[in-house]
Amino acid sequence: MGVNLLALRSHNTALVLDLLRTAGAEGISRLELAERTGLTPQAVSKITARLRADGLAVEAGRRASTGGKPRTVLRLVPEAGHAVGVHLDRDEVRAVLVDLDGTVVDRRRAPLDLGAGEEAVLARVAGVVEALRVPRTDGADRGDRAPLGVGVALPGPLDHDKGVLHRVTGFPEWDGFPLRDALARRLGVPVAVDKDTNAAALGLAVGGEGGSFAYLHLGTGLGAGLVMGGSVYRGTRTGAGEFGHQVIQLDGRPCTCGARGCVEVLCLDAVARGDVAEAARVLGAGAANLVGLLDIDLVLLGGRTVAAAPEAFVRGVGAVLAARARREGGGGGRGDGGVPVRVAPGGVQGVAEGAAQLVLAPLFGRGDA
Repeated sequence: MGVNLLALRSHNTALVLDLLRTAGAEGISRLELAERTGLTPQAVSKITARLRADGLAVEAGRRASTGGKPRTVLRLVPEAGHAVGVHLDRDEVRAVLVDLDGTVVDRRRAPLDLGAGEEAVLARVAGVVEALRVPRTDGADRGDRAPLGVGVALPGPLDHDKGVLHRVTGFPEWDGFPLRDALARRLGVPVAVDKDTNAAALGLAVGGEGGSFAYLHLGTGLGAGLVMGGSVYRGTRTGAGEFGHQVIQLDGRPCTCGARGCVEVLCLDAVARGDVAEAARVLGAGAANLVGLLDIDLVLLGGRTVAAAPEAFVRGVGAVLAARARREGGGGGRGDGGVPVRVAPGGVQGVAEGAAQLVLAPLFGRGDA
């Protein structure tokens, strides 16, 4: 694409890029950029000149001024750069190609066996990523344009900073595998790796969900992505969010993690029996523990299993949280309904879209989101 990813990763450039992105098609003037960033007009001029030279920004007309000549406004060119987001699940892989605005321009999906071994999994992921195409305005595609990078999201636990997997629940053979570096060598572009729940939470935070919330993902497993004060909370060792393996039934059924009575195994067992109401009740019990521990503002639900019966899960989880709020006398000022529960936007490809933000968010100064 001709875009130097490392050159863009500076604090001041990120400030300008983020304002260009949020301004949308209407654009923003250099004077406004200087006022909002606190940078000097000269610094803004240098940054915008470089962004224009790289094709990332263009003039978007003129805007009337309160005095003097009209101001020239600039806008971001979303199609100037793209990122790939990959959701590596236990039994399938989903990949999306998004532009700088985060809009999906292509997508792929393929079956996968996460237990098939390193070579088979890497080959499948590489094949899906390489099949993505950047469309052109004339209707053709640009398969020759390399993405800025690839974000990969998969079940944890893992080391986000180093891109190394730990004992993925149900697949302990991945323990210690350097997924980030292995994929970067294979694909020839930068790669970032995070847990599926964190990636989805990042996408939601960048997309406008404010405050502190928990994203609960129920698919082939169960986990949580935590956003505290607008930033994804990963923990000291990037291991936060192992929500599915909190024990809520001592001496309950064995879980693949080695413990008994985990929220995940109880919830998935109920789903397997076709008892969605019970699955939602169990999920609600885990969510209530989380709300009580962190005092979060919102619970968002996602994942394939939730997508199959969204209303039932929202109703069931919401009922448990409402009952907790009533016991505590109104839920700390929230009213009798307690913490609100909603289905997360993005549907089944929300994790893949969030994974793409592992690449894009740092460019806009949202690396801690």
